[in-house]
Amino acid sequence: MKPGFIMLVHEALHRAGQVARYWASAGFPVVIHVDRRVPKARMAALQKRLTGLDNVRFCRRHACEWGTWSLVAAMQSAAETLLKEFPEASHVVATSGSCLPLRPADELAAYLADRPGTDFIESVTTADVAWTVGGIDYERFVLYFPFSWRRQRRLFDFAVALQRRLSIRRRLPPRLVPHLGSQWWCLTRETLTRILQDPDRRRHEAYFRYVWIPDESYFQSLVRLHSDRIDSRSLTLSKFDFQGKPHVFYDDHLQLLRRSDCFLARKIWPEAERLYGHFLSRERALQPRAEPNPARIDRLFARATEQRTRGRPGLYSQSRYPLPGRENGKTAGPYSVFEGFSALFEGFETWLGRHLGSRVHGHLFAPQRVEFAGGDKVYHGALSDSAALRDYDADRFLTNLIWATRGERQCFQFGPRDNQAPAWMMATDANAQISVISGAWAVALWRSRRDFAELRRDAASLQRIETEHLEILRSPWAKARVRIWTLAEFMENPMENLQGILEEIDPQRPRRPTEAPRMVQLDGFAQFLQKLRNEGMQPTLTGDFPAEPGPFPETAAPTRPRLVR
Repeated sequence: MKPGFIMLVHEALHRAGQVARYWASAGFPVVIHVDRRVPKARMAALQKRLTGLDNVRFCRRHACEWGTWSLVAAMQSAAETLLKEFPEASHVVATSGSCLPLRPADELAAYLADRPGTDFIESVTTADVAWTVGGIDYERFVLYFPFSWRRQRRLFDFAVALQRRLSIRRRLPPRLVPHLGSQWWCLTRETLTRILQDPDRRRHEAYFRYVWIPDESYFQSLVRLHSDRIDSRSLTLSKFDFQGKPHVFYDDHLQLLRRSDCFLARKIWPEAERLYGHFLSRERALQPRAEPNPARIDRLFARATEQRTRGRPGLYSQSRYPLPGRENGKTAGPYSVFEGFSALFEGFETWLGRHLGSRVHGHLFAPQRVEFAGGDKVYHGALSDSAALRDYDADRFLTNLIWATRGERQCFQFGPRDNQAPAWMMATDANAQISVISGAWAVALWRSRRDFAELRRDAASLQRIETEHLEILRSPWAKARVRIWTLAEFMENPMENLQGILEEIDPQRPRRPTEAPRMVQLDGFAQFLQKLRNEGMQPTLTGDFPAEPGPFPETAAPTRPRLVR
């Protein structure tokens, strides 16, 4: 068995000449098709580079364009030349100028000898193809495609839309069942001869001339009529990204290509000196013969595609900034938001940080500055405490903070005085745990001892802001873990409620806190709420706060907060 190689070349002619010399020097015939648009001077330079090799030929040239019949015509010309000039060739291997042999041609010859009469060509029906990109699969066989997709895009789209509107459907040639597959095949001499000498060849060519991307369907369909044995796979490693564009292999892909055990690979970067030097070297160590297995590296490509299309959870990049709802997770890890706790408990951040063993922030979205833990002016990820910088994009400020502190749970305070811009982002973030004591802002107002008329105006404004915020947290689109108490409900059993929050943050520490946070003295607070009511401002978010609150209840019966989500 001696396979012959046909090469379609249009650029990087020096690399194509290098590969052709490698095969020809090993005694295998090569026929090269050079795109007719390549200047004659470059064509002559390639011919001179291959002078002295009597098993290298050049065939009739065609002006090739992607997605058109010209590529099939080029393959036909090269294949006819090889079959005519080299009768000893048992197989024909279709390659491009960017293909690189990963294993010696002798191994390929031995592999084909062990499988006599087998055609290696990917050939599947359109119903079984999941890799077509561009929205056209079976329609490529029943519509006319006279225009170039790349040069005449408007005419191409107009023609497709018009044919769809007029319900135009082409009639397929008799016995032909459309199949698709890679254009890099290896056919036996007998099968390829039958295809090229088919009595209906002119009819087939007239039909496929107006099929879209016929180089992926002409041989793949006709081989079903003429082959005795088909192995529906390609011996050439070629990978495509999510947009249907071929992956380009570079020098740092050397070990990956070796691991595939494939006979050829495309598409190789022309400047990959290390790849060409290694795989075209006669002195390189021989590898144990193995079955080509591109699936070994499929996992790496799948992971690369996943990172390219979805990105890492919570990581935002200008190069792939997602549309709303298209991000791979809004944030990189879980975090906790406390609303109203710092108004009810003195030193709450210190107490919570001591219990959790981590630093707890103040109000990250306070109007004056970002209250980082410990009063830091710059935090992880070079985040500044400047309110102006934060408010330029409050959502990204939070996502950057969570990303820069991966592995450490962030806890911070939030309230109606803060910038409300990130409210929707937090509510729709599955990583967020939000605990709210509604109406707790009234405690801070009461303790401020300012003029009552000002307090009344602030109370009305804060209640309106918090009401809107609670509507967001209760919306059907909310994905955060949300707990909401009114101030009165929380005061019925504060330590039991705190314990539930802490257990959810750290399930590994189910023990009750050994010390309770210090609650502010609320003597006279009920009278303050009543005075607000008397002045026409109804503090509904505080709940039914008792007129004379009792002492801090340590052992009262536990109450369940309203668990929104």
